[in-house]
Amino acid sequence: MTVHLILSEPSKKLGSRFRGSEREVVTNVSAHARKGGHPARIEALSSLPIFLKLTGRRAVIVGDSEAALWKAELVAACGAHVEVFAGTGVERFRLLAEAPPPGSVRMHARDWRESDLTGAAIAIADLATNEEAAHFAEAARRAGVPFNIVDKPDFCDLQFGAIVNRSPLLVSISTDGAAPVFAQAIRAKIEALLPQGLKRWADAARAWRPALSRLGLGFAARRAFWESFSDYALAKPDAMPDAALRDDLIASATRAEALGAARGRVTLIAAPSPDPDLLTLKAVRALQSAEVILYDQLVSAEVLGFARREAKRIMIGKTGEIDALMLRLARQGKHVVRIEGGEPLAFGRAGEEVESCRRGGIEVAIVPGVTTAPGAGASLGISTSFSRSAGEGGHREAMVG
Repeated sequence: MTVHLILSEPSKKLGSRFRGSEREVVTNVSAHARKGGHPARIEALSSLPIFLKLTGRRAVIVGDSEAALWKAELVAACGAHVEVFAGTGVERFRLLAEAPPPGSVRMHARDWRESDLTGAAIAIADLATNEEAAHFAEAARRAGVPFNIVDKPDFCDLQFGAIVNRSPLLVSISTDGAAPVFAQAIRAKIEALLPQGLKRWADAARAWRPALSRLGLGFAARRAFWESFSDYALAKPDAMPDAALRDDLIASATRAEALGAARGRVTLIAAPSPDPDLLTLKAVRALQSAEVILYDQLVSAEVLGFARREAKRIMIGKTGEIDALMLRLARQGKHVVRIEGGEPLAFGRAGEEVESCRRGGIEVAIVPGVTTAPGAGASLGISTSFSRSAGEGGHREAMVG
């Protein structure tokens, strides 16, 4: 069935990127592909992962347990002014109150009252019974305060994840309260993957961003700066990022923009398999740096899940309109990623698009995919060149997966 996809109004970030004939793209799509209208960028989430700024804000901790002590230390480490209501168990918090992390800790040797929640940015309690938990939850909701009750996920507005701390680089892992031990196991894996030196690089990124912003560089140049920065950080995590490196990266990005690198480019990605695990690292990087993604109905939602969330996504068909649209967008200075399902490199479709870009003077790169036969064989644990002996004569039969 042939339909017209009408592109939505451009956002502030995209400006007037899509005008005139770009608004209507003729494509062949199935009813299943059209269901729901706009292509989903993310699957359903059990909760929204957010990072809450607490510096200089008031936080309430209720309880006298070791868990309450840890939550008080955690929140104080975020720069909060923590007030602890621990009844007769307030002595447990004395050492923390005398030498807190960046925030402050104030102890109250009494039980909490509903009025204590007024003006708090967050409230956390460790309570013994469900009745106590329900009472605290109702009071926090009346006060408009987001809250957590330790080990009682059914009563919580928010959950704490297992934390990997390379602040300002932070990773938090949550199972929505279902299996905290599982989250801790995943945290241990990530801890091993992220060197401590990345903290210095994250600090440098925060310090360098204002200088980069003042230069007024375009999106492509800024993206090139941060890609180079990331390459250096991951290749040499224990190195010290200094002003000389910053200036070199800025100079490189500025030169690239002056030479017209921001004029636009096209990356063609082959996605023979719907399995996202078979994407190459080069393909993932291209998807994450794209401003516009042109895809067809053979590309799975899981593969598109690797794309930069802010990128404009356009489902297209196999018509002559594709080349014209691709060139128009690239000439507006965009990085256009054309990702195609199946085997475009084998059947010549990619060659036509490459030739079209070259005739139009647009830089084009090709990212091959893991082809279907080897990819499927690997998924099944079958070698595509496996051979076995058959019979006394030693005859060998080739088995292709």
